[in-house]
Amino acid sequence: MTQELTDLRNSILEGRYHDALTIVDELEGMSRQAILRNIQSYLLRLLIHLIKNQIEQRLTKSWAASVRGSIREIKKLNLQDNKTSYYVKEDEWESMLEDEFEAAIRDASVEVMNGAYTELELLEMVNKQRLIQISQGLLNLTYQYSSRNLPAIIDEYLTQLPGGEDWKAGRR
Repeated sequence: MTQELTDLRNSILEGRYHDALTIVDELEGMSRQAILRNIQSYLLRLLIHLIKNQIEQRLTKSWAASVRGSIREIKKLNLQDNKTSYYVKEDEWESMLEDEFEAAIRDASVEVMNGAYTELELLEMVNKQRLIQISQGLLNLTYQYSSRNLPAIIDEYLTQLPGGEDWKAGRR
């Protein structure tokens, strides 16, 4: 990106405004891609913990914190600088979740039941449709609630997951 900024400066100083605008467009595209990659990393983390929850039928404090943190970070990253539009629209999450699903299965296979299942076994065990539905429900909350209210709303949502009531009550 340093080279692009140098080229931009030189284009402006030399009066090549068309070239400068082209570079600005490239920089905007690079910024958008970086934001989307960050969002994808939080989606992966979200899916891993929801897979663990689905297979192990429990919810730990750590998993809940990870889910909550992922959703909060996605909300922050997804809101564009103008504070009125989003990088990822509500109806675009499903394809992103589908894209991250297999990577999440691979990573979760190391963690679920202390690595008791292979990737293929875990893939057969997970209800993918339900996992994406839960993920989509959590992501939809980011459009409906403020950053201040979101953690409490997420916690309420988590009580609906397997082991959620025990987690809320502080039982193991």
